[in-house]
Amino acid sequence: VADKYPSLRAFSGDAGYRGTAVDFATNGLGLVLHISEKIEGKWAVLPKRWVVERTFSWLGNFRRLSKDFEILPGTAENMIRIAMMKIALAECV
Repeated sequence: VADKYPSLRAFSGDAGYRGTAVDFATNGLGLVLHISEKIEGKWAVLPKRWVVERTFSWLGNFRRLSKDFEILPGTAENMIRIAMMKIALAECV
């Protein structure tokens, strides 16, 4: 995976991915898997999770990304890149 996606260095998971998934990510994929800690007590906002949720929400506003219309994964990946370019350009103007 690291050879195919050189920009991917690490990813996050919840407590369900502890144990063998961490070993597989490190040894098999050559990536770092960050496991979020269990939140005790009250509800709390996690540092980076809202960024991901917000981005998925923005991508859902694009018709071709609102459902899984694309047949090839590469086409869907390119549509995500185009949508993110449009979002970034809209922020600049």
